[in-house]
Amino acid sequence: MINIKEDERLNKLNHSCAHLLAQAVKHLYPNAKFWVGPVIEEGFYYDIDLGDKVITDEDIPLIEKEMKKIAKDGKRIVRHEISKEEALEMFKDDSYKLDLISRMDENDTIISCYTQGDFTDLCRGPHVDTVKELKHFKLLKFSGAYWKGDSKNKMLQRIYGVCFDKEEDLNEYLKELEEAQARDHRKIGKALDIFTTNDLVGKGMPLWLPNGAIIRKELENYIYKKEQKLGYDHVYTPCVGTTDLYKTSGHWDHYKENMFPSMQVDEEEFVLRPMNCPHHMLIYANTIHSYRDLPIRIGEFATDFRYEASGAVKGLERVRCMCQNDAHLFVTPEQIGDEFKKVVELILDVYHDFGIKNYKFRLSLRDKNDKEKYFDDDKMWDEAENKLREVLNGLNINYYEAIGEAAFYGPKLDVEVKPAVGPEITLSTCQLDFLLPRRFELNYIDREGNKQVPVVIHRAIFGTFDRFTAFILEETKGALPLWLAPTQINIIPVNNEYHLTYAKDIKEKLSDYRVKLDDRDEKLGYKMRESVINKIPITLILGQKEVDSQTVSYRMYGSEETITVSAEELIQLINNKIKNKN
Repeated sequence: MINIKEDERLNKLNHSCAHLLAQAVKHLYPNAKFWVGPVIEEGFYYDIDLGDKVITDEDIPLIEKEMKKIAKDGKRIVRHEISKEEALEMFKDDSYKLDLISRMDENDTIISCYTQGDFTDLCRGPHVDTVKELKHFKLLKFSGAYWKGDSKNKMLQRIYGVCFDKEEDLNEYLKELEEAQARDHRKIGKALDIFTTNDLVGKGMPLWLPNGAIIRKELENYIYKKEQKLGYDHVYTPCVGTTDLYKTSGHWDHYKENMFPSMQVDEEEFVLRPMNCPHHMLIYANTIHSYRDLPIRIGEFATDFRYEASGAVKGLERVRCMCQNDAHLFVTPEQIGDEFKKVVELILDVYHDFGIKNYKFRLSLRDKNDKEKYFDDDKMWDEAENKLREVLNGLNINYYEAIGEAAFYGPKLDVEVKPAVGPEITLSTCQLDFLLPRRFELNYIDREGNKQVPVVIHRAIFGTFDRFTAFILEETKGALPLWLAPTQINIIPVNNEYHLTYAKDIKEKLSDYRVKLDDRDEKLGYKMRESVINKIPITLILGQKEVDSQTVSYRMYGSEETITVSAEELIQLINNKIKNKN
């Protein structure tokens, strides 16, 4: 989906259309006052004070009609430059504009405003030449919004819209928006009882419901088995650490603004952990290691806490409490290439199982001029970045480089995935770290009996289970594959009086799977529709024919075809689908 804010023409068009919206509102509600109307990725919005008036669904068509009338009139949009004093006089009766003007930089001796017919508004611009260019728009939604985003302030009315040059472009965009809404994991998560949120728990703190817990546990089991085969040892570590732990690692200096506030307990100062690497460093340090022990691969499904602004929190995609599929590999310098290759191969293996095809690799490097964010050791950075380039080139992986995107302790490989809708997201990461092992004074004994410092590879295949679940829900629209679905099979007896006993026998035969028996006193058609709405992969319909022949009739989600087989054949089908991750 196009990012309207980043497209120069669409940015100008939508900026102008925000003023068209404000002018129309002013015509319909003369006492209206306006706060700000910026361009956003999806179009534009305007925050409006309508006094006691609350916008309803019935108001939107009236506002659109007035906007079209103004656009048809074709008035020119004229830019004026005025002094701060003139601006204060012009908007002396508008407390919102006075607030904007008063907070402008003292060096802004010239202030710009734009006039179109009978409407003038403060704005830096730029704008299109005439309102006639604003014919192809749509008001999308409305909501309440606190002035300046502060809940202590007055609630304003926020109206969202979008504008294009051509009607066909607008219609295509509206179709994309409709598709995005259908795929929104928050909507799917609510409909399928996967997760919920509650302000009593806190923003960005999702509650995984039983269906969601099954999905997450299946993901954990899936990646655990793969990591176990590759020689990973899994651990458990506390969700808190002392501030000294993060001062030692360097996170306190470089990551403090993303952490929750510290808390004093007895004589110690703790913080909710934002990441797991410091804990894993100390697990490595717990034992004396020889070069023969390396590589050592420590994995954990670890709950971490990071501060996200409340406006950025979004379902499972952006949270304040997350569970990472985390691991740290302690290797000798000679082992970096092989271990990094294995991580990349694991990422590609997982993506194959989930059908993820649209992705690219980004080599995230430091900004040499940023001495605050990045540890100041040119030799270490050059060695780490060159090593990663060497490994990636050796694997024949296409990648691009991004300056200033590295972690503070080392360069990393990010896998950017293009979802079905919306912008690219980073799922998997793999980072090379020469710094933290030094800070924690880690070592191993080499062949000559000398102490050497290991290199650490940080990696997360799913990233977090939270974001990965959100991604999969949106990719599948909630129609999860059989192995991952909370309810795998739904058994519906045609008539409880005659067929329920047989249905219970079949459920017993399928007891190795997640099976639901719908024995409610409802019509068959109703139960079938509910099974589809709940996106259950396999629905069994058991009537007299099945009882007499000792068979089962099933229908796959998304198919209208009903197939009759023996119970043994069905079990074989199920096992094959689960094994192959179909």
